Amino acid sequence: MAKGNRFWRNLERRDALKKAEAAGQVADSMEVRMAIMKRVETGEITLEQAQAEIASIKRQANAAGKMTRNQAFMRG
Repeated sequence: MAKGNRFWRNLERRDALKKAEAAGQVADSMEVRMAIMKRVETGEITLEQAQAEIASIKRQANAAGKMTRNQAFMRG
């Protein structure tokens, strides 16, 4: 692998992730994660409950016809 190729590949993957999130294809998008963390900050749920909720969203992503952030990144 030539020097710098990994950098450019990761840059392209991050861009693909951002595009997939903007298109609504990602189940556990940054917006969803931020909304869950806002609930943690207000004391509505605990951090453990938030982590469990994100894990549940990730498990149900395929059935909903969406992908996870990791899948979007790896496909990029």
